Amino acid sequence: MPECPELHLAGRFINGACGALVFAGGVERSAVGRGPEVPFRSEAYGISALARGKELRLTLSALDAAAGPPAQDLVFRFGMSGSFRLCPAAELPRHAHLRFLTRESPPRALCFVDPRRFGSWRLGDAWQPERGPCVVSEYQAFRENVLKNLDDRAFDKPICEVLLNQKYFNGIGNYLRAEILFRLKIPPFEKARTVLEALKEQEEERRKKDPSLTLSKKVKLKQENPDLLELCHTVPMEVITAEKPLLDPEHSDNYAAFKNWLQCYLVPGMSSLRDRNGRTIWFQGEPGPMAPKGQRPRKTPRKKSPQPKAEPEALSPEVTPRALKRRRRAGANPPKAEEEKEKEADGPKKGRARRRRKATAAPAVPEVPPSVRRSLRTSARRGKGTAPAV
Repeated sequence: MPECPELHLAGRFINGACGALVFAGGVERSAVGRGPEVPFRSEAYGISALARGKELRLTLSALDAAAGPPAQDLVFRFGMSGSFRLCPAAELPRHAHLRFLTRESPPRALCFVDPRRFGSWRLGDAWQPERGPCVVSEYQAFRENVLKNLDDRAFDKPICEVLLNQKYFNGIGNYLRAEILFRLKIPPFEKARTVLEALKEQEEERRKKDPSLTLSKKVKLKQENPDLLELCHTVPMEVITAEKPLLDPEHSDNYAAFKNWLQCYLVPGMSSLRDRNGRTIWFQGEPGPMAPKGQRPRKTPRKKSPQPKAEPEALSPEVTPRALKRRRRAGANPPKAEEEKEKEADGPKKGRARRRRKATAAPAVPEVPPSVRRSLRTSARRGKGTAPAV
């Protein structure tokens, strides 16, 4: 799911790729897009972007402000799979739900692409009011907003769940919370207030001990011993400012560099549990005192090195697959020697033959001549006597 680094990189991409482009016409919307029609049309306009937390605002401005329509703002949420792409208008990607066409020939299109359709947009320039300051672009306001509201009941929950509360941690998502807690070795199901109150006390003690600390010394101390709120800022910045891009907005399906950067999230050997919101948290060590009951941590399996497969035996034209199977069976069960066969023949029979009763030999009866048999039948019919004993 896109988090604040992805939104900030998308804004940077739009400003860099579209800053010199001229767009024209209306804004095209797909029939299944999760947002309203955009009532903006101009013969020449530009597009700029600004990210804040998990939201991105586009501003459409006519190049001739006097003759053109007033500027139009749209605020996007990326959902599970949203992103922006710039491509030829004749080669639109699938799931391009909103399209801005350039005036050049052949035209190109800036597309909001969202395969899973959880993303959305709304008209206007207002950010969602229930979202707090951005952990990246408004760090000081973000820090103050958390520390002054520790009495809120939201902080009664485990720290891993509170980190997803956008009222206080606007921009933090599933992979960022795992990386932040892992680096500080904080159990994910430790009570949030316990973790953050200790941080607040440390900050107050530091001010009392040396109130004359210069700004450079404060920065150095924070770099050497960052706390949880500082990592909520610096860890996303690692993704945004990496020399070699970890996440490429133009190739959102290429995650090789990003996977190498991860230390905990989805990393083999790490444990995982589902929190009370159904989201999976990855961690190392003990889960903490508020771990859900009835669950056992699962280990992320380590990838096995692929074993080279043996090449299949080539079949000659005369050998059919059935004949080959018979050969394999014959190799697995070699024929018995002649001596063993003779021993088995002399020994007791197996199976049904063992259960059969041995038939007793009947006493031999002498054969009666045909002439005697005829005379006996004739005597019996005429009643002239009984058949003599034979």
